[in-house]
Amino acid sequence: MNIAVASGKGGTGKTTIATNLALSLSRNGCEVQYLDCDAEEPNGHIFLKPEFEQSVDVMVPVPHVDQYQCTGCGLCGDLCQYGAITCVKGKVLVFEELCHSCGGCTAVCPVNAITERDRKVGIAEFGNSNGIKFGHSLLDTGAVQTPALINYVRKHAVTDGVCIIDAPPGTSCTVIEAVKNTDYVLLATEPTPFGLSDLKVAVGMVRRLGIPFGVAINRCDIGDDEVEVYCREEDIDIMLSIPNSRKVAEAYSRGEMMVEVSPEFAQKFVILYENINSEVDDATTELSASH
Repeated sequence: MNIAVASGKGGTGKTTIATNLALSLSRNGCEVQYLDCDAEEPNGHIFLKPEFEQSVDVMVPVPHVDQYQCTGCGLCGDLCQYGAITCVKGKVLVFEELCHSCGGCTAVCPVNAITERDRKVGIAEFGNSNGIKFGHSLLDTGAVQTPALINYVRKHAVTDGVCIIDAPPGTSCTVIEAVKNTDYVLLATEPTPFGLSDLKVAVGMVRRLGIPFGVAINRCDIGDDEVEVYCREEDIDIMLSIPNSRKVAEAYSRGEMMVEVSPEFAQKFVILYENINSEVDDATTELSASH
């Protein structure tokens, strides 16, 4: 089963939930993999402290123009929506840093003057953390092809056991790349006006993708109850509530796990997984019945 932990905004405890869920399930006897798909700023390794066994350069195709063969028609620049390739006074200029590797410029060139060559955009690392299979990626400075890194890491998802995918914050294309085709999305939020506002956007995203989902409220005893009211009105299950804890916050600042300093949370994460598993089974049954 692939479970994505996402959030409409940063700072809601997404990685805290994802890493502690992975560790709790592993200690409960599950085969677990944790994939950190926040390629711009991965931090799951700070808590799980894996031993890396493999590091791979992630490459993407970018256009290369044969200026002698090019006629300067400008069709490539007209097509590109990112300004990665343009024709100036009959000469084609390529800005690789802006390229999204769609291959459109190569396809529209009428004289086949554009080919593709590989450009490194980051690295992916894989290893092990006390029995948890670990993977993450890190985007190179100046690169913008974050989805390519996320896709590369996700291709290494296990087919057996549980895969916890720690998605980037927000609702952009990088988040969609991380959560698409997962079995369940757990949306981490906080009981504040900003938390609620961004949760609503995230809910719209997962509903559009058609993925079963629920909500986890971090620091549930601060702020107000508007998130709970919203979830009741929208018939959204609150799968986990984590109270504010100074001990947990201090442990976080030291790179320590919640379930290490507050072991009572371990069983809550196991129950969370069991409830998610039950919801996924119910959603699968309903989908089969509708067909």
